[in-house]
This record gives sequence, C-alpha cells and structure tokens, in this order.
Amino acid sequence: MAEAISAVGVVGAGAMGRGIAQVAAVGGYEVILIDSKPGVAEDAKGFIAKLLARSVEKGRMEQKDAEIVVGRITTAESLSQLNGCDLVVEAVIEDLDVKQALLAELEGIVRSDCILASNTSSLSIAAIAAKAKAPERIAGFHFFNPVPLMRLVEVIDGIRTAPWVCEALMEVGRRMGREPVRVKDAPGFLVNQIGRGYTIEAAHVVDESIATTEDVDRVMRDLVGFRMGPFELMDLTGLDVTHPATELIHQQFFFEPRYRPSLLMAQRTAAGILGRKSNGGFYLYKDGQPIGQDEPAAPSTLPSSVWISQANPDGARAILGALEASGVKVEAGERPSDSALCLVAPLGDDATTTALKENLDPARTVAVETLFAMDRRRVIMPTPATTAEMLEAAQAVLAAGGISVTVLRDSPGFVAQRIVAMIINICCAIAQSGGASPEDVDKAPTLALNYPAGPLSLGDRIGPQKVHQILSALFATYGDPRYRPSPWLTRRARLGLSLKAPERMPV
Repeated sequence: MAEAISAVGVVGAGAMGRGIAQVAAVGGYEVILIDSKPGVAEDAKGFIAKLLARSVEKGRMEQKDAEIVVGRITTAESLSQLNGCDLVVEAVIEDLDVKQALLAELEGIVRSDCILASNTSSLSIAAIAAKAKAPERIAGFHFFNPVPLMRLVEVIDGIRTAPWVCEALMEVGRRMGREPVRVKDAPGFLVNQIGRGYTIEAAHVVDESIATTEDVDRVMRDLVGFRMGPFELMDLTGLDVTHPATELIHQQFFFEPRYRPSLLMAQRTAAGILGRKSNGGFYLYKDGQPIGQDEPAAPSTLPSSVWISQANPDGARAILGALEASGVKVEAGERPSDSALCLVAPLGDDATTTALKENLDPARTVAVETLFAMDRRRVIMPTPATTAEMLEAAQAVLAAGGISVTVLRDSPGFVAQRIVAMIINICCAIAQSGGASPEDVDKAPTLALNYPAGPLSLGDRIGPQKVHQILSALFATYGDPRYRPSPWLTRRARLGLSLKAPERMPV
C-alpha cells in the first residue's frame, strides 16, 4: 500500500504542518497544504522555500533540487481539493472536537482507501477516531518540532486501526527521511512517557532538598552525558508545556505513581515562572544564556588517611583511581583506623544505611557516587552525623587534580543513580505493556530527546541487576510504589538477560 501513496495532504500550515509538508516534498510526494486562515498556507510555502534556499547557500542541496521540492507543494483553499490524496495528515489545534469534526468532513471528501493520520501529541487516537465512519484507516503520525531537524516520527496504532495503515505509514516515514517507531495508543505515546522520568524525578529530588537545581543539572551533564540538565530543559520547553503534559499523562494512566507530578513544578507554573519565555525560570537569563552560580572552591586540607570500603568492589576501584592525584595515604586493612576518613560506594542506599550496614562510624563516613565516570565530576554525600572536618576532607581529597565535587544531602540513589534508574524502569514498563518494541523504546529518546544512549542499552551497560538493586533500595526507603521495579526489569535481572531481549510470545 505504501508504494501506492503519491499525493499527501497536510491540513494546518503552522510550524508542524509546514514541517511535515517540507519533509513529504523532499521525500518525493506531491503535497497539498491547506490552512483555515487565509494566506497562511502560502506563507508556509514561502517559508519552506527560504529554508531550502539556505540549504542551497550552505551547499547541502542543489538549486534545481530545491526548486523541484518547492514545486511539489501546492496550496489549497478548500478541503475538497484533497479529494485525490492517498494520505492526509492533520496538524491542527490540539482539541478533540476540532479534530473529530475535521476527520468527519474529510471522510466525505477523500477516497475510501485514503489514510487519515493525526499529528496529535497528546490526544488518544482511539478518541479521535471514535466518531469516524471508518476508524480502521485512522492512525497517529506524530512528528517532533522542528520537523525537518528531528528525525523521529511515532506511528501510532489506535485500538481500531487496521495493521496495513501503520505499515504504510512506517514506509512513508522512511521515505520522508525520518526514523519511524511503531507505538501503541497510550497517554504520551512513547517519547513523552519516557521524558517524564528525567524531568519529574529531578523535580522530586529538589522537592526533597537533596540538591539544588544547578547541582542536579551539573551532575546529569557531567556524569551521565546529557546535553542539557533537566531544569535547563524545562526552562527551554517552558513549564506551561511540561507541567500540564505531566499532569495529563498522570491522570490518563489512572494516576500511575511513576508519572506523579511534583509540587515544585506545580507551584512555579501557577506563579508564571515558566522558563526562558518568561525571562526566568529555574535560571535567570542574559543574552539567551542561563546565569549560573559559580561553584565554591573545594577545601584544601587532606585527611591523614583514607579507608575505602570493599563492599562494592567496582566502586572501591573507582574511588581508588580517583584518589591517585591527591597522594593521600590509603589504608589497606579490613577495618579503618580510628582517625581515617571512610569512603563507601553504595548502590541505591543512602550514606546512613551503608555506614550502619558496614558497621562504620557515621561521623567519619562519606558516600561516593561511582556508578558513572568520575573524570569530569565527583559526587559525594555525608550522613547526618558526618563531621564538618570529615566532609571537607572528602571534598579536598576528591577534588585533587582540579575535578569539581558536588555535595548532596544524604539520600538513597544519590541523583544520577535515581534519575537514570527511573528512566530505565519507565522504558521497561513500556516494553512490558507492549507499548513499543524494545528496539524502538531504546531508539526513540536518542533521536527525539538527545539522550546520550538508549535507556535499555544504558541499563545493560550499568547491569540490570544494579538497576534493580537501586530501585529496590529506593522502594524500601520511601515505600513509594513509583519506585517498584517493572516485571520486565525484574525477570531480566534475575535471568541475567539483556533489557532489550524480547519476550518469546506463544504462537
């Protein structure tokens, strides 16, 4: 069926509609672009022509090819002009009544085998198609803004969508130069579900006064490799977009705890502190750049000696490597001397729990984050009983060599462990529900959210057993079901399988 598609209609010529029209035309389709407001479609075609002209200037496209692409786009004034289309994509306002009325009108115009697709980012495909005469030909075709630059497109099966419809859309997406992922109709589809783990969990960390917004952003950039910290990201997208979407996904999943919004986001949204669009959010801005606080210099007084716990052998080796630049004496005994700084490397547990488990003096114990690379930043947390002298000694010894050190309040899972484990767990829950294939779950956030790695691949790199351990410790500490490990994760951790290993489905 996909090879029979040659003419594509796009209804709505705003930022999304004109982007869809552009990639469709670049893909070789004849495009008919229409908007309810007079002149908007023509303006959109002119905008596309200018973008392609810039590509020509930069040597990315030949002049004749740009002219051919623009020539494939026709603007229309009436929906009746879409009667010859093989596929019509609606990109109108996110209003269910508007979309249903548009589809009803289109059904009276297009052929019976024409696919009707919605670019909705938040509305159920089943709901959009509920009043249609032929709901089996209606599917989701969700692009990301700006469409020409964002390679991902979600192809969404509604509950009554015929399989051939989404199979055709997958091929259309590829021809448009996108990377399509097949997704089951669910709140937030795929990408918006996954994205909740990053932003919501970061906000809960700050709600609990474990770290500042700046410290969370520094940790997630420097330790895990995200291009933007979660609070920088929320400032960019705007809390008036992020928080309502979070509330909607939470409600539509019947208040699933993993998607529970945070008080921090709710209060700032209510106050109009939205981000860059309000000239301030979690950061103040100057010339479009966030104004951050300089990190304080680390103390310089080193401890007389350091003892490193061997309870986590990988963590102990990481700490030992980080101490090399300091030249400090590292004790080799099974137990620390009476004056040694005790460094531990918990997975999931807080410093207090770790010190008591290992029968160490909490006044001399400091926990070190070792799950992620320590070459750009080190993260530590004291117990509530750790003396100021021992905390400063830990900062000094780990800052040797000019590495920045972030100090957190005692908490299970530090910051990076906690946020990464939540992202991975949400992805495992999606795979468990059949919302998307493990391959697509892994691919989508790298393309649409610029994640440094696919979450399931990252979970495999860390080790499913360790991810499960972190979540189990969080669950034990908080008693909050938001941290319960997904069955998908639990089984693979117990069996020693990759998180991307698919289920063997019965025939």
